Amino acid sequence: MASSVLDLAPVVPVVVLDDASDAVPLARALVAGGLPAIEVTLRTPAALDAIRAIADGVPDAVVGAGTVLNPAQVAASVAAGARFLVSPGWTDTLLEALRESGLPFLPGVSTTSEVVALLERGVTEMKFFPAEAAGGTPYLKSLSAPLPQARFCPTGGISLASAPAYLALPNVGCVGGTWMLPADAIRDKDWGRVETLAREAAALR
Repeated sequence: MASSVLDLAPVVPVVVLDDASDAVPLARALVAGGLPAIEVTLRTPAALDAIRAIADGVPDAVVGAGTVLNPAQVAASVAAGARFLVSPGWTDTLLEALRESGLPFLPGVSTTSEVVALLERGVTEMKFFPAEAAGGTPYLKSLSAPLPQARFCPTGGISLASAPAYLALPNVGCVGGTWMLPADAIRDKDWGRVETLAREAAALR
């Protein structure tokens, strides 16, 4: 695995699954399309089973857990086979658990003070969330001069059309998105369509 989650692929698909049986075919489609890093959010009861299924069944995928909010979820994600962890925000308690997991992690930030606080704690790689609502590319661009050591994976409201502007910024390693996972494609199990959209996203860099 790359030393950083930010360097695995230009786009990290953010997956919300209601049925863990969809996890393996979905992950295979994403990997085939060139997106090996897959963030499965802990927003549904099926999430941990989905992470476990991908970790066991799709060796070329680098599956991570997203929406990690507390130490118990960190432990459950590690046990399920997650290879990286992502949170929408952070506290010192959560940060300590993320560190102790031994896995790469991206704590979420949306303000300059949060970025500075993480830098103070030795963390240089972060999720910028919710990206569009929190100021988008102008905001991140304005952070790059005073805080060049911080690198981001912006997530939240990003589309195929807006992703290139984020990826062009010097402090952005990758973006998170859901546009390659249309709800109807997942409902209809149209994995070919997911693979096509993933290939389009992977070609952004």
